[in-house]
Amino acid sequence: MDTEDLGLFGPGSVTWKVHEEPVLIVAGLRSLYLQALHPRAMAGVAQNSNYRTDAWGRLVRTATYVATTIYGTTAEAEAAGRRLRTRHARMRATDPFTGGEFRVDDPELLRWVHVTEVESFVSTARRAGLALTDDEVDGYYTEQRRSAALVGLDPYDVPGTAAEVADYYRDVRPQLRMTREAAETALFLTAPPIPWKLSLPARVGLNLGPPRWAYFGIAATALGMLPPWALRLYGGLGLPTTALSADLSARALRLALAAVPRRYREGPLQQAAKERAARLTAA
Repeated sequence: MDTEDLGLFGPGSVTWKVHEEPVLIVAGLRSLYLQALHPRAMAGVAQNSNYRTDAWGRLVRTATYVATTIYGTTAEAEAAGRRLRTRHARMRATDPFTGGEFRVDDPELLRWVHVTEVESFVSTARRAGLALTDDEVDGYYTEQRRSAALVGLDPYDVPGTAAEVADYYRDVRPQLRMTREAAETALFLTAPPIPWKLSLPARVGLNLGPPRWAYFGIAATALGMLPPWALRLYGGLGLPTTALSADLSARALRLALAAVPRRYREGPLQQAAKERAARLTAA
């Protein structure tokens, strides 16, 4: 096993440029709001996940998986993909409308999750102020076909340009609904339990300390960055100026995070990847 390769992407990739941005915490939340609007995808999560009782644990596991695919070696990324495919292959769920059983690793559902994630990552980074050309955005989508292959998708069945992503969203929109599960999930995403170590005591039983208000701000920004059609499905949330306000908030958050020392905003996998790249460049 090569422990010194650059993985699926590397320092010259658009993927590394995009995922250098700590503001992608907003993108991750945005993608979850989007994913909740697909009834079958939402049913698959609700019927096979403990996200309500272990929200932060699930968040950490998801973030670790994404970081492994972006910054791990090729062997580490492929091993993470195999584990995910094995786990998904065992899962079944019941369609909320037809009552029929379906596999969670249905390519249609995997494609929805993949596209909402990568579109959220690159669009959030760009709207928060990262300078990306249209060619670089297309390059990001094309590169991310490698991530799609890890979860079991045929890379050529996944949108590889911004135009193809727009076409995909147009085609899938008739399947999207504001279901009860979507509404409950959106509410949970907006006000999840804060880990007790981050909470401040409250004599009246409310948890409204600084971490809670900071999270509210991130959630509001993520909601505001949803496509207009998704906001309409959520009941027309927001005003005509919502998108502009969300962009300004994302830009302010990006500037604030840029002031945090690099050793605190980069995870161990990202740091290790940069160290490997430096060794290979110097060799």
